[in-house]
Amino acid sequence: MDPNFLMIGLMLVFIVFFMILPQRNRVKKEKEFEKSLKVGDKIITKSGIHGRIAELNEATVVIETMAGKLLMEKVAISMEMTAKLNAPVNAKK
Repeated sequence: MDPNFLMIGLMLVFIVFFMILPQRNRVKKEKEFEKSLKVGDKIITKSGIHGRIAELNEATVVIETMAGKLLMEKVAISMEMTAKLNAPVNAKK
């Protein structure tokens, strides 16, 4: 067996397990997060806007902020920042 062929095979396995599969899992979690959104949820967008969901459509969401209402795409909502916003505050520091 040619060592170059073996090396290319190992690189392909590395790419699949350490790059493609984690990305696929991340996309799946974001889709689940978008489906779990409901009216009244506090959210943070990827651009840093804080608000509460006022209306929910298939691909868009109306966010109520202190300045008024904004129409945004669901994909603009940050899964990580929203989770931090809704996490219970730890009393000990």
